[in-house]
Amino acid sequence: MSVDGRLSDSWQPHLGGLLASEPMQALAAFLRAEKAKGKAVYPPGPLIFNAFNHTPFEAVRVVILGQDPYHGPGQAHGLSFSVPDGVPPPPSLQNIFKEQARDLGLPMPATGNLTPWADRGVLLLNAVLTVEAGKAGSHQGKGWEEFTDAAIRALSDRREGLVFMLWGAYAQAKGVKIDRNRHCILRAPHPSPLSAHRGFLGCGHFSAANRYLQGRGQPAIDWRIP
Repeated sequence: MSVDGRLSDSWQPHLGGLLASEPMQALAAFLRAEKAKGKAVYPPGPLIFNAFNHTPFEAVRVVILGQDPYHGPGQAHGLSFSVPDGVPPPPSLQNIFKEQARDLGLPMPATGNLTPWADRGVLLLNAVLTVEAGKAGSHQGKGWEEFTDAAIRALSDRREGLVFMLWGAYAQAKGVKIDRNRHCILRAPHPSPLSAHRGFLGCGHFSAANRYLQGRGQPAIDWRIP
């Protein structure tokens, strides 16, 4: 596969071979064709693998699964639920911050940029890594799901003691093959305003993740956002 971004060296042994596969080559051809038609594709090419490049394979401690990138201008930067500095946090992210504040007593962040989480071992992974501007879900079924399934399988099979936060039915279905004997799986409704009141708000996942990690002798995640 050839895209503008490059997958980090730490993930190459686990996913690099898949990039050369026929389905991924077809995905690359689809992306090139879409751009040749003048369509805007988010996130920008160099940021497609941002989640992997900020969180090396051996550094992953928590995985938060999203569905596909934000489809508004300037929102997507390759990390699930995150937006760059200066972009207002979308409603789902606002609810994530509300639950974090309730659960941990932290102040509401001034930015929606979750890069500090990624740099501390939180893999912010979308199931689909690209989207057409203004069209949510437009790149589903084009091949990304196979790639991100392989990433989840690699973490499940080759690491131990990770926390997987599965918010909403889509994430829970994608995480069905995670080995629950090797990892902690936390499930809750999606943080979207349509469903957050059904159990996401009050789920306590941030403190639960830290209790699990500390119970295994690992440091807690610092969930603060500057």
